Formats: sequence, C-alpha cells, structure tokens
Amino acid sequence: MNFDETAEFSKDFRKLSKKYKSLSDDLLEFRKVISEFPLGTGRSFAVLVKEENIKIIKARLFCRYLKGSSLRIIYAYWESKKRVEFIQLYFKGDIGSEDLKRIKRYLHNKVIRMTL
Repeated sequence: MNFDETAEFSKDFRKLSKKYKSLSDDLLEFRKVISEFPLGTGRSFAVLVKEENIKIIKARLFCRYLKGSSLRIIYAYWESKKRVEFIQLYFKGDIGSEDLKRIKRYLHNKVIRMTL
C-alpha cells in the first residue's frame, strides 16, 4: 500500500504532533491497520464519499497520549492504485466535524488531474 498526504494534512499533523507526543507512532500503527483493511473494520470507520475509483473515509485514530480519547482522520482510498492519501487530521474536542470544503476541494482537484 502506498501512502501520501496533502499539504493541509501535513500542517494538521505538525500542529497536533507538538501537542500529542505519541502521534507519529500512532499514525504508523494506523497505517498498518489500513494496509490490511483499507476501508476499515468496525464502527470506528465510516465511508463519507463512495465513487467508482475513490472512497473518502473518516476514522478514529487512537492516540496513546490522549488515553482513551481519539483523533479523527479523513483519508482517500484509491482502489485501483492501492493508494491511501491522508486529507485531514483533527481532535474532535477542537473541531466539531470534518471540513467538507476541504474534501470537496480534494475531490475536485483529483478529478481534474485524472482527466488531463
């Protein structure tokens, strides 16, 4: 499985990793899980967008530093390419829900690139 991240995700990650010291290791563990189950398992995963080649998934990212609470992560799974691209990372206590504008912008940019 190939992993990539948007520039916005990188910014989210840098900001949160200063606050939650275990985040790097937690993200590595999450990558292992989605390598095995790209669409996730259980109720910790929800498919937000389901199109022919791409699925946008929202999942809980367990953070050891938070001791029981978890972060939310939004990622795109490209089935044909066996590729995951991280879009957003946030703490539910700071932000109520995912940034729908960011997801729409991501989808719009990817569809344009695919048609060129």
